[in-house]
Amino acid sequence: MVAAGRGNLLASRLIHRAHAEAGWHLYAPTCALVEADRARPGTAEHIAALPGITVVDLDLPAALALTRETTWATAHTRHTAQPTPERPDGAVIATGAPDRWAGQPVRTLDLT
Repeated sequence: MVAAGRGNLLASRLIHRAHAEAGWHLYAPTCALVEADRARPGTAEHIAALPGITVVDLDLPAALALTRETTWATAHTRHTAQPTPERPDGAVIATGAPDRWAGQPVRTLDLT
């Protein structure tokens, strides 16, 4: 989200595709929105206003996942990326910090 706020071309393309193409979805975990806004004020409001982005609420299963990670943003993002009935393959984490996810059971897309 911070990468998008800084004008990252790949992040912008993902946002455009989610808005313009059926079957493309981008998810913004609420806790990650908070962390992004702390790093770059105004990011959360900007991301939440974009068409094609679904803000993921902090529900009970996500809240319970918070106890297993060092940051709320990491926990909520990892939880959001896990397979669900709607997303049997899970979701890919688009990140400007792929090293943060090394060794994690998630798929990433390096935005750098």
